[in-house]
Amino acid sequence: MNDKFPIVTFCGLRFNLCIDLSVLITCIVVFALAFAFSRKPQLRPTKKQNMMEWLMSFTNNIVDAAIPAEDSGNFYLFAFVLFAFIFVSNQLGLLVELIVGGNTWIDSPTANAVVTLGLAMMVLLMSHCYGVKKYGFKGYLKGYIKPMSMLLPINLVEEFTNFMTLGLRLYGNIFAGEVLLMLIANMATSLHLGAIAVMPLEMIWQAFSAFIGSIQAFVFVTLGMVYISSKLQEE
Repeated sequence: MNDKFPIVTFCGLRFNLCIDLSVLITCIVVFALAFAFSRKPQLRPTKKQNMMEWLMSFTNNIVDAAIPAEDSGNFYLFAFVLFAFIFVSNQLGLLVELIVGGNTWIDSPTANAVVTLGLAMMVLLMSHCYGVKKYGFKGYLKGYIKPMSMLLPINLVEEFTNFMTLGLRLYGNIFAGEVLLMLIANMATSLHLGAIAVMPLEMIWQAFSAFIGSIQAFVFVTLGMVYISSKLQEE
C-alpha cells in the first residue's frame, strides 16, 4: 500500500484524487450491479433476481432487528445502499490498486479515515434528524437529560464516541488488511523470494481480507441501524 496520493487544490480546498476516483468507481460498480440484477423482474425469478432479492431481504432483516416496525420501512433502501457501497469499497483495494508515478490513484475508499468518518457522520446526522422529526426539537433535546439532568455530559460524550468508533472501526480493519498485504510483498523482496513463493500467503490473506470486509460492512450497517433506533425510541 502506497502512502502517496495525487492532491489538487481548488478554491483553497485540497482534494485527494485517489479518494474521489475510488469512490466514483465504487458508486458506478454498485449502480451497475443493482441495475443488472434488477432488470426485467419475472414471476419465476432468475439467478440474478434471486441474488438481489436475497441481498435486500438480508439488509431488511438488519433494519427490522433494530428499528421499530412503524419506522423500519423508512430505512430499507438506505441500509441496502449503505451495505452495498461499503462492501464494494472494502473489496476494491484487494482487486485493483493502481499506482502511477509513485502516486496511488485507485485504492479501497474505506482504507481512508476521511471516508469512513464521513459515512459515520452521515449515519449519526440521519439519526438526529429522524429523532427531531419524531419528537420535535424540544422533545428530542429533553432526551439528553432523562432520567437525570446530570447525565447530559455523559450523553454528549457518548455521541462523540459513537461517531469515532463507528468510523474508525471500519477504517482500522480495512487499512490493516491492506498494510499486511504490502508487508507480505515487501517480505518477498527483502528475503529475495520469488513472487510465486509468497503467492499462496497473499492469496490466503486476500481471501481472509475479503471475509473481513464483508463482516465489517455488516457490522457498520447493524450499528448504524442501532444508533438510529436509539433516537426513535424513548428510554
